[in-house]
Amino acid sequence: MKLQLETGSQNLFTGYGPGYVAVNGERRCTHLVVSAAQILEWDIVNFEALSTLHVESLIAHKPEIVIFGTGSTLRFPHPSLSQPLYSAGIGFEVMDTQSACRTYNVLCAEGRKVMAAVLIE
Repeated sequence: MKLQLETGSQNLFTGYGPGYVAVNGERRCTHLVVSAAQILEWDIVNFEALSTLHVESLIAHKPEIVIFGTGSTLRFPHPSLSQPLYSAGIGFEVMDTQSACRTYNVLCAEGRKVMAAVLIE
């Protein structure tokens, strides 16, 4: 007997490695914003280019929590960039991209309104 988690039609990370993540079995090599209902390419050059405009684009989707995957290493954005999220009542967690993928999947499976913004190196 094969046991499988029923995920419905929500988007989940199914793999990751150097230079890519896979969402629903499809390999992606660009920075992404993923929610249960959407997969969007994230218009950001790299971690250093992260700006308030990028953060505000996440707020527009009204998630409960944003998981920010910073690539292969954990890097924290300037506190001024997380302030708009906190002011909007949105949780914000920073971790490396692999951890962000796993955490997103767990929260999504719990039915939380989570969004992952991940950088691919």
